[in-house]
Amino acid sequence: MKDVAKKRHRSLPEAKIAYRSGYAEGRRFGGCQAMMERVQMFEPTMRDMKVLYIPQGFDAIDEGVILALQQSVRECVVGSPATMLQDASQHRPDVVLVMNGLHVFPADHLEQVDGIRALGIRTAVWFVDDPYFTEDTATICRHYDVVFTHEEAAVPFYGGNGASRVIYMPLAVNPGMFQPRRIEPQHQYDICFIGTGFWNRIALFDELAPFLANKKVFIAGGQWHRLTRSDVLGPFIHEGWIDPSSTVNYYNGAKIVINVHRTCENGEDNRNTHHLEGRSINPRTYEISACGTMQITDARGDLPRFYQPGYDIETFTTAAELESKIKYYLKHEQERQDMAWRGLLTTLNQHTFARRIAQLLEHV
Repeated sequence: MKDVAKKRHRSLPEAKIAYRSGYAEGRRFGGCQAMMERVQMFEPTMRDMKVLYIPQGFDAIDEGVILALQQSVRECVVGSPATMLQDASQHRPDVVLVMNGLHVFPADHLEQVDGIRALGIRTAVWFVDDPYFTEDTATICRHYDVVFTHEEAAVPFYGGNGASRVIYMPLAVNPGMFQPRRIEPQHQYDICFIGTGFWNRIALFDELAPFLANKKVFIAGGQWHRLTRSDVLGPFIHEGWIDPSSTVNYYNGAKIVINVHRTCENGEDNRNTHHLEGRSINPRTYEISACGTMQITDARGDLPRFYQPGYDIETFTTAAELESKIKYYLKHEQERQDMAWRGLLTTLNQHTFARRIAQLLEHV
């Protein structure tokens, strides 16, 4: 009987922690729901167009674009990078929209694009990896009728490399995939980062290691074996790819999600041989905020166009500043949640693929 009493006594603090955690999660999710009720409805104009969409293989982007096209044009056909000329010849669309044109596209990619144009079909490419592969995109851009890029600094670059028409088109989020969810304890962390261990990210987390040592931290992605301070950070690392659904769970479960853009320097991780500057924000910026979670991101030049630092997103420039802000927001829950909720509202009102595709279609 004494052992049972002791066991019950030990479980009381655990029960209290579980209650508090459940209450906090319910409050967080309830606040997200309240924000979502304030979202301005957007109905895209239905265009009498047939679009052949060629995906890159980024599920988080491709699924959002496809859904937005289905809501915006008479017919949307999804093709394949390997058979895009055959797909265009078979379906005879008004326009072929290619996502990125990199990585998974075959060696005859540009020959296929030229063949599609020879059929009298308009072509467009949307570069969403700028400026990290300018060695390749500087050539690719010349083969398309319209070039969209999410990197404003790339607009004059492509124009100077022979592209006939270049348009700045930022990325967005698929709110059907990235959205607030109720989260179980196994996904709850103080701090979360999901992404590849590019060298600038490695340097940042190595510097933060002593501060993070006593926090509940989740870091996932490839290349994190590069860490110097794996003695401290090793237990936090989940090496390998995390699928979008799991990513959404971890974003929702974190008190703070860190966002660090990759370096633009040419080298091991990039093919930016033209040394183009990067000012655009990455898709992760929208995706984190769409989950109703507090985000602290390194400051990119374009950021104030989309979010208001200190209001619906937080920024940092040094590891010391990031550490200071993490300390502050972990202690000030109400301020943290208010900012996260405002970021959610901004994202759903302004930065969904439904809105972005409506803008894109005006140009094709």
